[in-house]
Amino acid sequence: MGICGSVASREIHDAEDCNENVIFLQGNKVSNGALDLCSLYSKQGSKGLNQDAAILHQGYGVEDGALCGVFDGHGKNGHVVSKLVCNHLPSLLLTQKSSLSKINAAVADDDSLQNHMEGIDDESIPSKSFHIWKEACISAFKVMDKEIKLQENLDCSCSGTTAVVALRQGEDLVIANLGDSRAILGMMTENGVTAFQLTTDLKPGLPCEAERIKNCNGRVAALKQEPHIQRVWLPHEDTPGLAMSRAFGDFVLKDHGIIAIPNVSYHRLTSNDQFIILATDGVWDVLSNDQVAAIVWAAESEQAAARVVVEAATTAWRKKYPTAKVDDCSVVCLFLQKK
Repeated sequence: MGICGSVASREIHDAEDCNENVIFLQGNKVSNGALDLCSLYSKQGSKGLNQDAAILHQGYGVEDGALCGVFDGHGKNGHVVSKLVCNHLPSLLLTQKSSLSKINAAVADDDSLQNHMEGIDDESIPSKSFHIWKEACISAFKVMDKEIKLQENLDCSCSGTTAVVALRQGEDLVIANLGDSRAILGMMTENGVTAFQLTTDLKPGLPCEAERIKNCNGRVAALKQEPHIQRVWLPHEDTPGLAMSRAFGDFVLKDHGIIAIPNVSYHRLTSNDQFIILATDGVWDVLSNDQVAAIVWAAESEQAAARVVVEAATTAWRKKYPTAKVDDCSVVCLFLQKK
């Protein structure tokens, strides 16, 4: 399992427990201390093949940079799609960022760049490079979706994957989200470590997502046996019943409101920010943001944090849904400073 060769100076480490669904990449300029400040872990549920994938790339973009990503596949070939995206999206992001940086170099100091910064609150003003990363994310996600469609002997008409990617570039944190995996930030407050949700779960039940789908003649409705789960259906067929509103793949629904354009947001990191957690929905279905943050903070080490969260989620599944099949669970933890 490898990544496109455009990512320079990397070393692929064997995942713990020979976990083939996770990739750890180390740029050779990363300080040794940084290797102690992260962990990633993926565990197969009881539905069959583990369709999750996860990546953590230290030294990404800049010397002290990092890329984290989790990808939750679905459908017959979801396990193939999630690994494909996990392998190729990071290098696509760097390629798009490099191209856009050259194009925008002449106007990098122009005040009009602020017009590109949508949805940012006054307390977290982005750096001037954010708009380039945002455009790079949107462009790379579009290219990735096209590459999936062009794969020979891979039917992705009703298969796909979610993606949530967090890019740390110095004090800048850029998050690109597609689907219903989630990223949170653990922040130190006067009441201890508190979770701050960085992404919105992009599901068909969200009014803005439902409106786009319905405007494209897609249908949003829940099954009688699952009234709490809104799904996306073809205009005149009760298929495929996708439980998210954005995804890579799922090409049968791409003309009916399912898009591969991520929500891209920004956070300026401060000394109060302790860690970033990315996890697939198998974790969030049974654990709250604050529960996950507390589990991570209480872990015996940074290296053990991801595994502890996954094990806690697996246990919670059996207690909360004793007759249901446990979902795949994958977690990436990136600590921003030593505990």
